[in-house]
Amino acid sequence: MSDATPFAVTVVVLPGSSLMTVASAIDPWRALNRVSGAERVVWRVVTPEGGAVTTCGLPVAGEALGPDAGGDLLAVVAGFDVLEHATKPVLGALRRVAPRFGMVAGIESGAWVLGALGLLEGKRATAHWEDLEDFAAFHPGTDVVADRWVVDGRVMTAGGASPAFDLMLALIRERWGETAALDVASVFVYEETRSGADPQPLVSMGRVAAREPRVAAAVRAMEGALERPLPTEVLARRAGVSVRRLETLFREALGTTPGAYYAGLRLLAARRLVTDTALPLSEVALRTGFGSASAFSRAFRRHAGMTAQEARALARARRRVP
Repeated sequence: MSDATPFAVTVVVLPGSSLMTVASAIDPWRALNRVSGAERVVWRVVTPEGGAVTTCGLPVAGEALGPDAGGDLLAVVAGFDVLEHATKPVLGALRRVAPRFGMVAGIESGAWVLGALGLLEGKRATAHWEDLEDFAAFHPGTDVVADRWVVDGRVMTAGGASPAFDLMLALIRERWGETAALDVASVFVYEETRSGADPQPLVSMGRVAAREPRVAAAVRAMEGALERPLPTEVLARRAGVSVRRLETLFREALGTTPGAYYAGLRLLAARRLVTDTALPLSEVALRTGFGSASAFSRAFRRHAGMTAQEARALARARRRVP
């Protein structure tokens, strides 16, 4: 492809996608054209049955994926209930056209779609951190890593909105140079570009990590041990301070104690598993470090103001509302 030929991008948006993730897969190309003063990229948005509703309720309009579709990049964006939305007709259409694209990307839950198409067999790949354990179990032939985004040959995967944005910047940088990528990032007042190999954090520490790295070290230790919670003594040792000092640092940085923060972190993870998966509640309790179903039930009700069963039923009812 010559430099005079626009880079052709097709973005497939499935229902249940995050609007921010959709924008991260599309808007960098629009910004590139703007800062370049030329049509370097052309893109089209494809949705099943003419439209898709995002998680915030805003619709995304799109055209059909024709049998002759092709180009430079095919990006599949998906979110909640991806295996329900990736129907046989959708997978069939993608399977027919995927070979006609130079690169194929699975964005957030779009990685599940690439897996269903058989494109991840023998590849390195990632998915959103909430799905990584199940994603790896479903794809034993894939080297699943917790990276923000992964490129393996012509196949790419990104864990969410911010990693997708960084992946698009990396593609821009590779083809049009560092200056173009910086100019695009500047349009969005964005300067925290991360590499693909950076791990996906369960907790975004923001400025806390720079201001108090010892607190950040303890939090990273917590998020890596939700199933078997670490004693405060171990957390303090990981942070390189005494227990008393760690408690002081947590109060100053986060306004709470290490124990209370850890419990909240585990319960947030539990709530995601309750509302976003069909895992038995006993399995949710085990994955988030509760020794018994009764202990989990009491803690969840205090945290959420409802039982786990009620939270799951409410989440399902909301997803059924058009």
